[in-house]
Amino acid sequence: MQSSHAASAVSAAFDDTNLVAYAGLVPVMRLAERCGLARWVAEKVKLSGAKNSAGAAAHAKVTSIVGGMVAGADSIDDLDVLRHGAMPALFGGIRAPSTLGTFLRAFTHGHALQLDAVHRRFLAALAAHTPLLPGAGQVAFIDVDSTHKRVYGRTKQGAEYGRFKGVRTLHPLLATICTPASRPVIATVRMRRGKAADSRGAPKFVSEALATAVEAGCTGMRILRADSQFYNAGVIAACRRAGARFSITCGMNPSVKRAVLGIPEGAWQQITYPTAVPDPDTGELAFDAEVAEIPAYTAFAGRKKSEQVTARLIVRRVRDLAKPATVGEQGELFPVWRYHPFFTDSPAQTLQAEREHRHHAVVEQVIADSKASALAHLPSGHFHANAAWLILWAMAYNLLRATGALTSAFHTKATTATLRAHLVNVPARIARSARRITLHLPHNWPWQHAWTHLFDTVHGPPKPA
Repeated sequence: MQSSHAASAVSAAFDDTNLVAYAGLVPVMRLAERCGLARWVAEKVKLSGAKNSAGAAAHAKVTSIVGGMVAGADSIDDLDVLRHGAMPALFGGIRAPSTLGTFLRAFTHGHALQLDAVHRRFLAALAAHTPLLPGAGQVAFIDVDSTHKRVYGRTKQGAEYGRFKGVRTLHPLLATICTPASRPVIATVRMRRGKAADSRGAPKFVSEALATAVEAGCTGMRILRADSQFYNAGVIAACRRAGARFSITCGMNPSVKRAVLGIPEGAWQQITYPTAVPDPDTGELAFDAEVAEIPAYTAFAGRKKSEQVTARLIVRRVRDLAKPATVGEQGELFPVWRYHPFFTDSPAQTLQAEREHRHHAVVEQVIADSKASALAHLPSGHFHANAAWLILWAMAYNLLRATGALTSAFHTKATTATLRAHLVNVPARIARSARRITLHLPHNWPWQHAWTHLFDTVHGPPKPA
């Protein structure tokens, strides 16, 4: 591809007031309106006292931030993308970045909890209006994980030297929901200080995530999946109280190690991966492994009887390539293995349960997506402003996932970056006639049929529940 004109024959001017760069925000924000985002914010988020001026028209400020994040904003200043060209003709109540920054800084811990309640209800409405979680009536997986987000500036509240030496971080915790036929959506999130332990507050957080899954239509079997930092009696008790099952990685503590080393050699089943699987400890690619099960393993045996749990201990082992096996005259005698046990009460067969547990890694896709979009920065020096920013990103993420679910089979599984490129970041020129606005979009847009289907769906009469 090359320029079709000489450089001297091309000029540019930012002077057209009838153009917009993000025409896809029209159907996306219409979907948010249908699902009651503004109504929920007006009912739940109450900034009182000296914060009244900041909290005025909170629904307009929340929808402005969510709309900006949908368009790709990853900082407060970037929210100015909403105030260009003909955007004021398409949307009312757009706020300036300075106003939105003041609004976020007015948040306290209680206000962040109010906003989290809005997020949960908004997710339930999205699931009711769109095929967001197909198959949730049969089985749904709730994945819990944490991540560290590097931040800069010594005055940023909550930033501490955590897992990484010499690096200041904040420590978000998140829970996602997915089904075998869907990509994950975010059930709940929590901002924490950089040094906070992964398991701090985990039982309550798990309870909230499982309750949110029910609100989102997960009426079938729910299985909580988590890494070893969430292997504790409180988390499993929270699952039992909620009527959910669990599948949690457990480290090789002395009790687990004794149980694993006692598995007879004939009990191991060979499995071969269709594609290479990275080893969670070393990162090396593994093409095959062996799996065995202990049907009745009692965890937390040192605790009182009511806190002990008996369930299945499933173990996957792979060759430890870093430690060569002992070799004799007849070939390899004593191969060295790496063991990866997990504790579960899933009713699935051994190999299926192991495969479903490995799929817990899908939560890493959500974390990677967050750091490539709105969580590229935690933009405020105020801890609770960043907590609110995290929750608003979760709303924007779920809104984009619901948009893809309404559009096409391809966009149902597409990443949010692809959804933005295909459906949101579409330029358009507006034309007014007889009090109506027409959007003129690019001719031969490759995804025009998907975009048109989305537009017609959200602007047509709603389907009965």
